[in-house]
Amino acid sequence: MANPTSRRLVVVGNGMVGHRLVDELDRLGALPMEGHVERWHVTVLGEEPRPAYDRVALSTFFDGATADDLAIGTIGWYAERRIDLVLNEKVVEIDRRAMTVTTDANNTYAYDHLVLATGSYPFVPPIDGRDLDGCFVYRTIEDLEGMRARAAVDGVKTGVVVGGGLLGLEAANALRLLGLETHVVEFAPRLMPLQVCDGGGAALRSRIEELGVRVHAGVGVNAAIADPVTGRVCGLVLSDESVLPAEIVVFSAGIRPRDELARGAGLDVGERGGVAVDEHCVSSDPAISAIGECALIGGRVWGLVAPGYDMARAVAKRLSGDHGARFGGGDLSTKLKLLGIDVASFGDAHGNEHPADEVRHVTWNDSASNVYRRVVLSADGTRLLGGVLVGDASGAAELMAMTRGMMATPSDPRLLVLPIDAANATPVSNQIDASTLICSCNNVTAGAICGAIVNNRLTEVSVVKRVTSAGTGCGGCVPLVTRLLDTELRKQGVEVQDRMCEHFAFSRVQLFEIVRVRGIASFAELVNSTGTGRGCDICKPAVASMLASLGHGYILAGEQAALQDTNDHFLANIQKDGTYSVVPRVPGGEITPAQLIAIGQVAEEFGLYTKVTGGQRIDLFGATVEQLPLIWQRLVDAGMESGHAYGKALRTVKSCVGETWCRYGVQDSTSLAIALELRYRGLRAPHKIKMGVSGCARECAEAQSKDVGVIATERGWNLWVGGNGGMRPRHAELLAEDLDTETLIRYIDRFLALYTRTADRLERTAPWVEKRPGGIADLRKVVCHDSLGIGAELEAMIEHHVRTYECEWTATLASPERMERFVSFVNTDAPDPSVVMVRERGQIRPATTEEKINGTTTLVRIGPRPLVGAGR
Repeated sequence: MANPTSRRLVVVGNGMVGHRLVDELDRLGALPMEGHVERWHVTVLGEEPRPAYDRVALSTFFDGATADDLAIGTIGWYAERRIDLVLNEKVVEIDRRAMTVTTDANNTYAYDHLVLATGSYPFVPPIDGRDLDGCFVYRTIEDLEGMRARAAVDGVKTGVVVGGGLLGLEAANALRLLGLETHVVEFAPRLMPLQVCDGGGAALRSRIEELGVRVHAGVGVNAAIADPVTGRVCGLVLSDESVLPAEIVVFSAGIRPRDELARGAGLDVGERGGVAVDEHCVSSDPAISAIGECALIGGRVWGLVAPGYDMARAVAKRLSGDHGARFGGGDLSTKLKLLGIDVASFGDAHGNEHPADEVRHVTWNDSASNVYRRVVLSADGTRLLGGVLVGDASGAAELMAMTRGMMATPSDPRLLVLPIDAANATPVSNQIDASTLICSCNNVTAGAICGAIVNNRLTEVSVVKRVTSAGTGCGGCVPLVTRLLDTELRKQGVEVQDRMCEHFAFSRVQLFEIVRVRGIASFAELVNSTGTGRGCDICKPAVASMLASLGHGYILAGEQAALQDTNDHFLANIQKDGTYSVVPRVPGGEITPAQLIAIGQVAEEFGLYTKVTGGQRIDLFGATVEQLPLIWQRLVDAGMESGHAYGKALRTVKSCVGETWCRYGVQDSTSLAIALELRYRGLRAPHKIKMGVSGCARECAEAQSKDVGVIATERGWNLWVGGNGGMRPRHAELLAEDLDTETLIRYIDRFLALYTRTADRLERTAPWVEKRPGGIADLRKVVCHDSLGIGAELEAMIEHHVRTYECEWTATLASPERMERFVSFVNTDAPDPSVVMVRERGQIRPATTEEKINGTTTLVRIGPRPLVGAGR
């Protein structure tokens, strides 16, 4: 019952923002149990059957999270605060004169003040078939339960998401976690069109397609097709008249504010929807407020959780007596992981909110690793205005703070876009001060986090999150919260544990030793004995690499298939258009005429793009997934094997022709290069490995820019280690001189085994050597002088690898069961309509979006079978 001295507050909607409102009222002491002068008896009306839950983290429902895991409010929490929580009742009418609301259960609730927190509803394009069985929206736990039940039906293999925005990509992740072949259809020419620019969209698309999700951008949906037998959805007709098979369709093409109650009550609403409210979130009726996605403030609907929380705080303060409390404009910055991919957008991300002559753009675009970082600066470069980060969102919190004026913008703009090595502090990261806003969802500063850590003696990230609320919204700030915790603990003299991710309280090095010493043979065994939860996109591939390094069999066998990094799923590198590359191994660059002919015949028959690489191999591009076994059968029959271009493993051993042909050569570099490549082929490691062997000091194989480089001398071989080219070139360092071949190989064995055992996840040999205590001198003691007494152990690890090595493609072709995974569509042999090529310079290349839409170029569609005579 309401306290006679309390006023009646009714909150319509028990989503994240509605829950935040009553939570803020509780914090401010405005509920009856607190005895505050301005007290409210609160009734919360929710139409869903459960209390508020984290809608931002919905896709984790398919990764093992339960409804209880997602809950942010409980029935007990509301009861303890004397809040009447009414679930499973939908408000259908507001009577402003009587100041009551009525629900579909014919119950009436009186109010002195009413807050609408009704959120939004998913927009479903008005197409034929949108209501077919198998079509879903992505909004509630009930929606997800329906999707999961549908995915469990026999024959359901393919899912399509209509919409490539934030929620659309979350839905795509959900379908992927259900084990479905997943497609995303986006009408705009790029993914996340509101948040990222063209360059960021291209990088995001490449990253997502690396995960096996097929993207169809620049096309709409005309209709959903029903199966004539079952009546369920079986496909979509796209605007380019192609047909995309699908047994599950998820519509996530945007949201619309739920303002039907306000319209029915005669409140002012926006021309395009939304309850019109002022800066205090008060509607045209002073007794009614609106917050969250249903509210229209400043001519816009704010569709993210952080602005909704800001509105909830403003209304809670106003209801608690602070009549000056206002919503000052929400922060639309986002930092999150979409399908495991870092994406951040902040401030004036596109530079559209300032005149063109008042801004300048600074861009870092690494197309090889699909990392795109672009910032928008004032014309004089003194102020950061906004930016977009894709693939590497390191330093995002600091950059966001700069756009808000909380941190100074560095004078060198390169510091803003260069990717940050997670292992090292940077000039930007060192600028965090107490006022820096770390968690924009919950408005938590660095000072508040550090203060809570010190005052409460916190030592765990999970406890920091619970005490400060930082990281409990979208979760994008958790890495920075972790860094602040580590910094504060080090200040207190506490030893900080290096952990791989939240599921393991160990570093990669420690986990590797646990797996090795205990003889652990599966991820499930490791996480059950040593970790928590179900794993993530960080630890699963890392553990898969460890198991492969230690010789635990075929990488796609059983549980290991689900752990593998993207390209390993099909033993091939996926390309930007969804096709795959085929890269046979060419040890030392030496290839027989028969093998050259075989490669040429395969390229001709399957219509592949052919290119000689910088690593002395031949790349074949444009293969569809079902063509891969056909192609590899031909190559294996010709005596070739997997080149492991898709794996974190040895790539190539580049060589010159050496003394055999060259007048300057002093050793047989080609023979040694072949011997090394055949010895270390398939060796799984924390990152890719490249080697080089030069037959003389003229260095034609560029060995000193490789992870392992060998240079011939008159007296033997010089061994160089820790070099690499690419984004951050590093010259290798001389480890040993004038070695005989047996000793050289023994030292390389030890070096590679030590690297594989002790490097961090995704760490190349260059930074690994750089950060080793004692540097190259200490490494020389371990490798050359066996100072740790583990030389024989390291050599045995490589010997085991050599004895047990098997070409993964040869193993795949020998098993009909393994061959079953290589299909684009499980229910049709029709060509993939998204794979379209253009003939150029006598070969094929992927068609651009404009070419597909405008049809200005002769297009070649790649089908599942060899293209005998296609386009010729």
